[in-house]
Amino acid sequence: MPDNASLVYQFDLLKEENRRLSLDRHIFDKFLDVSGNAYFSYNFESGDFHCVGNFKGMLGVDVTGVDDIEKIREAVRNEDAESVMDILSIDPDRDCDIITKDFGLKTGRKWIEVTSFLIRDEEGFAQEKYVSFRNITRLKVQKDELTYLAYYDNQTGLINRNFFIEQLNEKVEKAKSEHVPLHVALVDIDSFKRINDSLGLVYGDELIMLFGQYLSSFNNERVTVGRFGTDVFVISVYDPGKEVSVEGIVSEIRNRLKKPFTLSNKDEIYLSVTVGVAVFPDSATTGLGVLQNAEICVYAAKDSDREKIHYFDTNMMKKFLEGFEVEKRLQDAILMQNFELFYQPQYNIGTGQLRGCEALIRWREHDGSYIPPMKFIPLAEKSGGIIPIGQWVIRTAVNKLEEWRQKYNYNGIMSINISAIQLKKDSFVDDLLLFLRSSSIDPENLEIEITESVLIEKTSEIIEKVSKLRQFGLKIALDDFGTGYSSLSYLRSLPISTLKIDKSFIDTVISDDTTGIITESVVNMVKRLGLETIAEGVEEEGQMDFLKKINCDNIQGFLLGKPMEEKDFEKYVLEAAM
Repeated sequence: MPDNASLVYQFDLLKEENRRLSLDRHIFDKFLDVSGNAYFSYNFESGDFHCVGNFKGMLGVDVTGVDDIEKIREAVRNEDAESVMDILSIDPDRDCDIITKDFGLKTGRKWIEVTSFLIRDEEGFAQEKYVSFRNITRLKVQKDELTYLAYYDNQTGLINRNFFIEQLNEKVEKAKSEHVPLHVALVDIDSFKRINDSLGLVYGDELIMLFGQYLSSFNNERVTVGRFGTDVFVISVYDPGKEVSVEGIVSEIRNRLKKPFTLSNKDEIYLSVTVGVAVFPDSATTGLGVLQNAEICVYAAKDSDREKIHYFDTNMMKKFLEGFEVEKRLQDAILMQNFELFYQPQYNIGTGQLRGCEALIRWREHDGSYIPPMKFIPLAEKSGGIIPIGQWVIRTAVNKLEEWRQKYNYNGIMSINISAIQLKKDSFVDDLLLFLRSSSIDPENLEIEITESVLIEKTSEIIEKVSKLRQFGLKIALDDFGTGYSSLSYLRSLPISTLKIDKSFIDTVISDDTTGIITESVVNMVKRLGLETIAEGVEEEGQMDFLKKINCDNIQGFLLGKPMEEKDFEKYVLEAAM
C-alpha cells in the first residue's frame, strides 16, 4: 500500500500532466483559430464523432454531432449541395479514399475547400473517416484577380490579345467542323497618337476606355470583342445563322462615331476608324493566320479609302510581302549607308544666276536600278529608319557644300529636306547645330525644307525648334505649299524665310486662269511678308515666263535641270564660279 508521500507525488505528476495537456490543447485551439480551419472524424465501429475548429464562424452552422452534417448541406449553394454531401457521407461502403473540392456558400462571400479521406484496415474495410474544412476565399479572390490580369484588359474590361487568340482558335475549330465562315475585323483608331499627345495620357486613356466600353456592347455568344493594342481593337463574328454580320457591326460603329465622346473634363472628341477584315477559311486556316491577315488589311487601308471595309485577298498579301521585302533591304541599306545624293539646280528667275540646289536622296540597288524615294521614305518613317537616313543626308550634303566652297569658291545654297520625325527628335536641333559649328560653311548657305503639314500644327515645341535654327542663320523653307492647308494667314507667325510653291500649282498655271490668279496672289502676298519664293516643277518656257511676269524669285524643275549626280552638278557649280 503506497504511503501518503507517494500518493502526493503521483497526484502532482497527474496534475502537471493535465496542465501540459491543457496547455497543448490551448495552443492547438489557438492554431485552429488562426488557421480558420475545422475538422471532424467519425469511427465506423464505435460511432464516435469528434470535431474541432470554428464551424460556426466558417460555415455559419454549428457542427457538434453526426446529425449536424445535414446542416452543412443548407449552408452551401444549391448547385454544390449534392457534391458536398457525397464527400461528407458517413458510409463505410463509399468507395473513396481522398476527395477534394471547392464549394461556395450561399452567402456568396466565402469559398470552402473540403477534403475527405478514409482509413481502412488490412482487409480494406473502412474504420475511420476524416474531413477537413479550409477557408480559401482569399486564395480564390487572388486567383480570380490573377486570371483577370492574365486574360482581360484592365483599361477597357475587354479580353486581351492572348485570350482573344485562345478563344479565336476554339471558334476556328468549331467553324471548321461545321463548315461555316468566321469573320475577324481589326478596328484601328485613326491618328490616335496625335489625339493622345494633344489630350495628355490621362484623358487619352479615358478616351480609349470609353470607346472600349462602347465596343463591349457587341459582345454575345456570336460576337467577341477584344483589345489588340493601344488603339487597336479586334472583333470576331461566328454566326452560322447569319443573324449578325461584320458589315452591320462596322456600320453601327461608324454611326456612333458621328457623335463625340465626352471626357470627364467636358471635352468632346470625335474619332474615326480604319477597319480590315479577314475571313476563315478563305484567308487562312488558323486563327492566328486570320488575325494577321486582318492586320495586313488595316495597313493597306491606311493608304486608301478609310471609310470602306477592306477585305483581305491574295493581291493584298503580295503587296504586303513586297513591301516587307523592301523594308528588309532598306534596313541593310541603312546599315551600309547604300545611298546617293542627287542635286537639282535652282535658278534666280530675274538674273538667271544659280541660286543653289536641292539635295535629293536616291537608293541604288545592286543591279543599278533605283527605288523611288516615294516608295522607301514612308517605310523609313514608319520603322524609324528615317533618323539615320536623315543624319546621313545632312552630313553628306554639308560636307559636299563645304568641299565646293573650298574647291570652287562656291557660294550657293544647299536645300535639305527634313522629315517631321527627325524634327520631333529631342536632340535634333542641338545635334545639327553642333555639327554645323564644326564645319566652315556659312549658315545662310544651308536651307532646311519642312513640309506644310509639320508647321501647320504650330505646336510650341516645333515652332521653338525651327526658330532656334532660324536664329542660328539657317534658311527655313516651307515645302509643297498648295498641297495641304494652303492658308496664307498663318505664314506671318511661322519662322520661315522661303516659300516653295508646289508643282501641282505650276502644272496648270497657264492653262487654268484661276490657278494663275491664285499663284500671282500668293507670290505678291508672300513677297510683302519678306519671304523668298521658289516655284517647283517648272517644265515649260511658258510657265517660266508667267512666273517671271508675276515676280516669282526662283524656279526649280526639269526645264533648267533634272536631279543629277554629283559629278554632273559640279559643272553647274563650276559655271557659277566663273
